[in-house]
Amino acid sequence: MSEPPPASPSAAQLASASYRLAVLDQDFLLGESMRGVRFLLEFAKADEALRAWGVRSTIVVFGSARVREDGPGRQPHWYAEARRFGRIASERGGAIHATDGVRDNVIATGGGPGVMEAANRGAWDAGAPSVGFNITLPHEQWPNPYATPDLSFRFHYFAMRKMHLAMRANALVVFPGGFGTFDELFEILTLRQTDKAPRIPIVLFDEAYWRSVVNFDSLVEHGMVNPADLELFRFAESAETVWSTLLACGLKPGESIELEPEQAPPTEPVAP
Repeated sequence: MSEPPPASPSAAQLASASYRLAVLDQDFLLGESMRGVRFLLEFAKADEALRAWGVRSTIVVFGSARVREDGPGRQPHWYAEARRFGRIASERGGAIHATDGVRDNVIATGGGPGVMEAANRGAWDAGAPSVGFNITLPHEQWPNPYATPDLSFRFHYFAMRKMHLAMRANALVVFPGGFGTFDELFEILTLRQTDKAPRIPIVLFDEAYWRSVVNFDSLVEHGMVNPADLELFRFAESAETVWSTLLACGLKPGESIELEPEQAPPTEPVAP
């Protein structure tokens, strides 16, 4: 279709924002009325990529972005054990090789640095794919170089990011962290407490840290939670103990809580 001449009597109509194709109209797509559509797009894009790689279930690892491999205090230990756990879970859980086109117990993190990087790095050490669910923040969070590039996502909405973290989780492992880690941990604990999520094992790494920052027993004493609610999680002090605790609490290597057929992954993960 040829362009109309510059002096076309329809020039004003052609220049109007209303004439733009909706799918190409960024002002419209980023407007308030399209928030629901953007929310749907954030779900669909990640879901499609995960299905293409055959990711049926995950083991989610939370923890602070501020932890450094060469940081002060306990930070190097936390980083090393998160990395070790990422490798152990990837080697023993079924993530390395697809079976009938699906992978189970794939390491999934928030995609950033610190503990998240360590867990993704452990999966990379094992030659397994891993997922990074990044979030756009005021101070930009860069994706760590160890999550599989095809499975490194970026979200605007925390709610959709947390939904993707939770919906395929076979297990949750939480290393020391701050507000963000607390938010993610208590989100999953609430889903479990209210039976809005399957009965997945939850392990908190470094009991001394967690008991120093959260008085779980006091919550029971004040009647804020039931004593049985403290059975929703366990503690562990090493990557090996985390893995054995997950198994003892019901994790099945190579099996998923959701038994949906998936598509086969197209390629192997790319090294950083």
